[in-house]
Amino acid sequence: MIKATINLENGKKINLNLDEECAPISTANFVKLAKANHYNGLIFHRIIPNFMCQGGGMTVDMQQKDNLTPIKGEFLSNGVKNMRKHKAGTISMARTMFKDSATSQFFICSVDTPFLDGEYAAFGEVADKDSMQVVLDMSVVKTHSVGYFDDVPVEPIIIKNVEIVEE
Repeated sequence: MIKATINLENGKKINLNLDEECAPISTANFVKLAKANHYNGLIFHRIIPNFMCQGGGMTVDMQQKDNLTPIKGEFLSNGVKNMRKHKAGTISMARTMFKDSATSQFFICSVDTPFLDGEYAAFGEVADKDSMQVVLDMSVVKTHSVGYFDDVPVEPIIIKNVEIVEE
C-alpha cells in the first residue's frame, strides 16, 4: 500500500491511502509528481460545498503550473475496470471533458458523489477521521471568482508538500 500526506501551509494535513490496484497509472502519476515536489506551493483552487475540493495544478496567483503530459483516464466509461466508488473522502483525478486529459489536478470528495462513478479515476481515500475533518472544513470556506475561475477560496489553501510512504 502507498500512503500519502498532503501537508498544508496552515499546519493541517490530509492523510491518504492510495489504491494502485484500481488505478495504477493515476497512483503512479500522483506519486511521481509528489516526489518531484510538483505540488509544493500549489493551492486548492476550487471548492464546491457538498461536493469536492480540487487542487494540484494552480499557483496562488491562479496560474497553471507546467504543461504536463496527460495520462489515461482509469474509469469504466474509458474502458478501465476501476470499481472504486466516489464516496466522501475519495481522491480522484480531475480532467477536462476529454477522458484522457488528467495531468496533476486532483479532487477530494467531501460527500458521496455516485454520479462520478465510472467517469473519473478514483485512486484512493482519506485515511482517518482527522484528515476527513480537514476536508470537511475546507469544503465550506468562503469562495469567490478570480478571472474566469469560480469557487476559488478567498483565503488561499496552500499545499506545503505531499509526502509519500510506500509500504
